[in-house]
Amino acid sequence: MTLRTWLRDSLLARMTTGAQDYPAGELARSAIVFSPHFDDETLGCGGLIIRKKRAGAAVKIVFMTDGSQSHPHLMPAEKLSAIRTDEGYAAGRALGLESEDIIPLSFPEKRLGDHVETAIARVRSILAEHQPEEVYLPYAGEPLLWSADHRMTTHIVHRALADSSSPMSVFEYPIWCWYSLPWIDPSADGWKTRLIILRNSLGTAFGLRLAGDFRCAVNVGDVLVQKRRALEAHRSQMTPLIENAGWPTLGDVSNGQFLACFFGQREFFRAVRRSA
Repeated sequence: MTLRTWLRDSLLARMTTGAQDYPAGELARSAIVFSPHFDDETLGCGGLIIRKKRAGAAVKIVFMTDGSQSHPHLMPAEKLSAIRTDEGYAAGRALGLESEDIIPLSFPEKRLGDHVETAIARVRSILAEHQPEEVYLPYAGEPLLWSADHRMTTHIVHRALADSSSPMSVFEYPIWCWYSLPWIDPSADGWKTRLIILRNSLGTAFGLRLAGDFRCAVNVGDVLVQKRRALEAHRSQMTPLIENAGWPTLGDVSNGQFLACFFGQREFFRAVRRSA
């Protein structure tokens, strides 16, 4: 066993034993999941959504951006946006939602920060209309990697929540925090990728921030097959749509190690606010 794997296993054990299990009695509470991009909802909250729907909860997914920039060098933005929007609806159905439960806001991907005030107004309106008991959004400590959309989503939703008088429990979920040591072995990556992983690792204190912040866990072991099926619905992120074009997929990230982080027995959350 290497030092990295020992540290990874130790931190995961600490997170597992230190986290409070999400109460089964609260699975029926209504929720809105805010997703920066098409796929973050399934990666970070897919198991939770499935379990909530099985418990009869009303769940909505709000996609903040239009999906136009994941492969801009290989496909026109308008076509890619249409494909990814359709995939978002398909993934939602695979998670147990109806089409009317999916709300695409379609702000330009990688440019959400240019539309902050408009986005706050849209989110405020959604919260007022649906009055969820719980809200899920990306972790405030997400590293700046793919784009600022994750951080901007969190900023926007928190701003909208500050204007709401309704009692709502608020949870944050991690995505790119997993793209760091000790969760990823960078030895097989090129030097530029290794530097990115090292930078992320410093920002997350080599996993210690996750272990300290994510003290709520949802057991999703019995719904992983359905969660994986929902992720497969994001076909453009899982399978090359154009052969022999170097189309990157989630499975390519660190030889699948990143993707594996989302298919453990638990999904972890940071409880920002708990309401009765």
